[in-house]
Amino acid sequence: MTVDFSYKRAPSYRLATLSRTGGWDEKKLRGQFKALTDWAKENHLRVGHWLFYEPNERTFVAAVEFRGNAKGSGRIRVKKVPAATVASVTFDPDDVSPRVVYHGINDWLKWQKKEKKIRRAVAYREVYSGDPWTNPEVSAKTEIQVVVKK
Repeated sequence: MTVDFSYKRAPSYRLATLSRTGGWDEKKLRGQFKALTDWAKENHLRVGHWLFYEPNERTFVAAVEFRGNAKGSGRIRVKKVPAATVASVTFDPDDVSPRVVYHGINDWLKWQKKEKKIRRAVAYREVYSGDPWTNPEVSAKTEIQVVVKK
């Protein structure tokens, strides 16, 4: 499997988000995604991409892209993420450790900044085309996007 970094234009996302503060817990993250998909189902919305990001230390946000109009309810918030230029890498976590990929993209971005190809890296996010826990094809195409300012 080849793992390579590239720049691309990521689309805007209309997201339903659910955040949690605390330590890393995959079981709780799965629960967050389940709550979001249940909310989408209740509101008769089609779910698109699944996103996961950590806006600050020890805060974890699960988000699902949806199509249609809806308002958040309870702890679920609705927000729009604008289109942006991202550094992107797609890989299979069964073949390549995510730690290696994150380390690699961090180093690559440091060199891109040193060579003045970018000004800074802003935000990291993982993007999936569906449920990575129940669909091995989705998991095999894990994408990490880093929003960059050129």
